[in-house]
Amino acid sequence: MDFGLSNEQEMIIDSVKSFVEQELYPYENEVEKSNHIDETLAESIKKKAIDLGLYATNMPIKHGGGGLDTLTLCLIEKELGKANFGLQYIVARPSNILLACKGEQIENYLVPTINGKKVECLAMTEPNAGSDVRSMQCRADKEGDFFIINGSKHFISHADVADYVILFAASGTEETVKGVRKKITSFLVDKGTSGFSIEPGYKSVSHRGYHNFVLNFDNCKVHKSQVLGEVDHGFDVANEWLGATRLSVAAMCLGRAERALQIATEWAATREQFGQKIGKFQGVSFKLADMSTELHAAELLTLRAAWKDTKGEMTNSDAAMAKLKATETLAMVSDEAIQILGGMGLMDELPLERIWRDHRVERIWDGTSEIQRHIISRSLLRPHE
Repeated sequence: MDFGLSNEQEMIIDSVKSFVEQELYPYENEVEKSNHIDETLAESIKKKAIDLGLYATNMPIKHGGGGLDTLTLCLIEKELGKANFGLQYIVARPSNILLACKGEQIENYLVPTINGKKVECLAMTEPNAGSDVRSMQCRADKEGDFFIINGSKHFISHADVADYVILFAASGTEETVKGVRKKITSFLVDKGTSGFSIEPGYKSVSHRGYHNFVLNFDNCKVHKSQVLGEVDHGFDVANEWLGATRLSVAAMCLGRAERALQIATEWAATREQFGQKIGKFQGVSFKLADMSTELHAAELLTLRAAWKDTKGEMTNSDAAMAKLKATETLAMVSDEAIQILGGMGLMDELPLERIWRDHRVERIWDGTSEIQRHIISRSLLRPHE
């Protein structure tokens, strides 16, 4: 493995870093205090990202995307991840689930999402179906050329700004060696479709300016042409997405952990107590050493998985280890950074308290830490069954 960056990669990362510092950091305090991102600001950030070629960098060139490899994408995610989540999300990296689009779906959904004219959101989670996705109650019943969808989804991020939803719904059952299980189909459902409504979700301590919503479907009629992928094979579509999104989460966590470590290091190097810089005390310096070591370990796991994905060799276990290590490292680094700063670490004058609040959800969404451990352990045990 060689993680040495090419000249092109270095230029891209420098460009993203400058963009984050100049276009996102200045608005963090405003968003954190108001829990709102002004539409004019969002459009300005989007336009600048598009003009700089930072928008939809994960999508194929043939459809107007950046066509970057996974390793470069992770390095970009790392820089973007340092900023307030709601702000960095505006620099879209559309779900690669959309690569399952075919025929008119490409022009109606995929291309407009890549060029910034449309925004998607993903609807999978339900009140009684979190990690156990196949227990979802939202169903799609076929009637001729249509599907009638009934049920609800919750914790659906940024549904307020989305133009359409990538919806997963139960579409039947099948017998397996482990008993009856539900078949899942994915759909592209436009906002404004009759029977589809959106209501505010829950107030979260994490990711201010980036909200969750409840989606309700009441006899919502969707044409078969809006099936994404194949009927009853929604998991085939989802599995293509999960590895990529877990790497994305891991990379963003690395960026936040790096920012927290930088703040803690600068504080330890300048703050004086008992007549000397606090970084001279082992109680502080050893914390910094542990934080840096864990961060580098998480980074290597993430870059290794990204490198393997670029070669088409990444396994589910590779992505799971990257997400598990990076999210838990961010938890450790942000907590220790606050310990080093003491009371100031919890004040909103610095971004540490935001990083500390935001980190908690990373070990839950896109597969909990327990799910990641299950994936890793099964990959070890399966050959012996």
